[in-house]
Amino acid sequence: MTDRDYDVIVIGGGNAALCAALTAREGGASVLLLESAPRAWRGGNSQHTRNLRCMHDAPQDVLTDAYAEEEYWQDLLKVTGGLTNETLARLAIRASSHCRDWMRRHGVHFQPSLSGTLQLSRTNAFFLGGGKALLNAYYRSAAALGVHVRYEAPVDRLELSDGRFVAACIGGERIAARACVVASGGFESNREWMRAAWGQINGEWVADNFLIRGTRFNMGVLLKFLLDAGADAVGDPTQSHSVAIDARAPLYDGGICTRVDSVSLGIVVNRHAERFYDEGEDFWPKRYAIWGRLVAHQPGQIAYSVIDAKAIGRFMPPVFPGEKAATLPELARRLGLDEAAFVRTVRDYNAACRAGSFDHALLDDCATSGLAPAKTHWARPIDTAPFYAYPLRPGITFTYLGVKVNELAAVHFAGRASPNLFAAGEIMAGNVLGKGYTAGVGMTIGTAFGRIAGTQAAAAAIQGKMRAAA
Repeated sequence: MTDRDYDVIVIGGGNAALCAALTAREGGASVLLLESAPRAWRGGNSQHTRNLRCMHDAPQDVLTDAYAEEEYWQDLLKVTGGLTNETLARLAIRASSHCRDWMRRHGVHFQPSLSGTLQLSRTNAFFLGGGKALLNAYYRSAAALGVHVRYEAPVDRLELSDGRFVAACIGGERIAARACVVASGGFESNREWMRAAWGQINGEWVADNFLIRGTRFNMGVLLKFLLDAGADAVGDPTQSHSVAIDARAPLYDGGICTRVDSVSLGIVVNRHAERFYDEGEDFWPKRYAIWGRLVAHQPGQIAYSVIDAKAIGRFMPPVFPGEKAATLPELARRLGLDEAAFVRTVRDYNAACRAGSFDHALLDDCATSGLAPAKTHWARPIDTAPFYAYPLRPGITFTYLGVKVNELAAVHFAGRASPNLFAAGEIMAGNVLGKGYTAGVGMTIGTAFGRIAGTQAAAAAIQGKMRAAA
């Protein structure tokens, strides 16, 4: 290939990148997509997704009731603690109300919520076949539209001129284009960077005990390059989509099946057999992504979700079976916990549980009294054998440190928007997610800003050609 063979280069191979590539192609631009992973591992973290959080004002095909913009915004405001850009957040929220028809045109199919996900039936549209099926549909559509895709093409730097994109470089290869969309993810796979970001807590290098729930290919190469090149940063490097996953999960690509969803139905203790947070604070889809960070701050970055027989069948079972015991002392021994301390913690919790009407689908009135930390919902005594426990580690899906963008997804340098360099997906998600998470919002951000970035990149490229021809 020679310089200027392509109007738009898209860097990345996941949902945001594909939305950008497809939209740029629809906008009349020639497009090259550069994916660092081999074809078999394409798609970044999107391969592990399963749904999209959607605004809608009335029931739809797979969505019940209504989920209006203001409720969506309040949910996001709550989980982020106000660390969000309202303009960009509302832009993504509104885009979620009309993106699914476009997704369907590119081969994506949806299905109703299944058992274990019914709390999301009003707010989230599930992909038939999950994230891999979504990615395959997009790649098929991209091929049909003439988007060129290269795998094992890790871009390590960009050629920039005063904030303007000129070319992408893969080692000694230089590929020029009129515009570029960077959708190459965060840095969660870069264990050295994670270690430096988190540092030591109580003398422990906490990130050494993290597991990477998603792809091994998000090394943050272009994120670091852009920040070093003067792109405006947004977000905290220690904030992330961080889930409590089974401690027996693989280092990379464990995906959703390693998540432990029993937390709200029992108690969680650290290696000293002590509780440390309210397990029933809110519905699990609004709280599951804080538990990785909570576990990260515990000694040894290990914790245990403890339940009894009453909880079985009420949560999505993880891929690994829990430790099982006929008595609480036996369970403590199986976990390697101090037996007396563990039994005392469970006994104190049981004594604090107040009778109420248990309903896991509602913020019910089953709470503890006189216990610190309290459990504010779904508090029932752990008293029915057999007893179970799942070991937990922080499972990082994606990091929130990123580049600042505006409503057009343009990357900012010293407060000025680039005329032809755009960002989408995890590399800019920190504009919306300062901390916390709610289920499906990552795909909302990637889809919304991927499409915006693709549209704007195509327009910038075509304008560039017109100026050159004038």
